[in-house]
Amino acid sequence: MNRSLAQLSIPLLRWTLGLVVILESSLFAFSSSAAHFFAKTGLPMWLRPALGCGEILAAILFLVPFTARFGGYFLIVIFGLAGLVHILHGQFGGVEGLLVYAVVVLVCLAHGTKTGEEPQHE
Repeated sequence: MNRSLAQLSIPLLRWTLGLVVILESSLFAFSSSAAHFFAKTGLPMWLRPALGCGEILAAILFLVPFTARFGGYFLIVIFGLAGLVHILHGQFGGVEGLLVYAVVVLVCLAHGTKTGEEPQHE
């Protein structure tokens, strides 16, 4: 594989995931249609903005090189909680995307967070 492409791929993957999560979480936390849909779950209404804003914060931390590791683990926890909520309410359609997002975070954490940073091998 082209070395410059290899060095670009993980940061590009990280930024793509971070921006997609920020966008989707903003829609989830602040849109009236999401509020209407969430009201049907029977869960407390404070949970929707808490999960959405938690995802936004975690995604921002994931994009900042200094806090990327913490933000990545925070994202995995948030995705796990969101997946659990989906499963408990029989909404299995949302779980696959959350699983893919979590794996992307793991790949980014395993291969470093800065352009040109060498992955750590044991």
